[in-house]
Amino acid sequence: MEEPEHRTLADEAARLHTLVGSAQALIENGQSLMEAELAFQKARAGFVLRRAKGILALGALALALLFFVLMALIVGLLLALAPLLGPWGALGAVLAGLLLIAALCVLGVIRRIGTIRKALKGSAKGSNAA
Repeated sequence: MEEPEHRTLADEAARLHTLVGSAQALIENGQSLMEAELAFQKARAGFVLRRAKGILALGALALALLFFVLMALIVGLLLALAPLLGPWGALGAVLAGLLLIAALCVLGVIRRIGTIRKALKGSAKGSNAA
């Protein structure tokens, strides 16, 4: 009768050995998976960074060209209005137009900042009430 108990202990030891081996294999697989995921994310970040540099360069070039287009428009307006209003009148008209556009832009910025402030105050009040 002692023989079956001995076999039971041996079976338990074998099962424990198998369980420990499975756990070790699972840990190793998890580590391999983490290393592969980290390598993938590094490669992906490198790809995005390389693409972002190109996007920024093209965007900067587009903005520079847009600046020159606006300068050409302003000079063209001055030249077109000079015979009608005189050189000083053309300068004043173009200057007034540019100041009006700039003022509208500033008002838009102020309005949007106010909207952001209201939203932040509203969310701060809401978080204090909770």
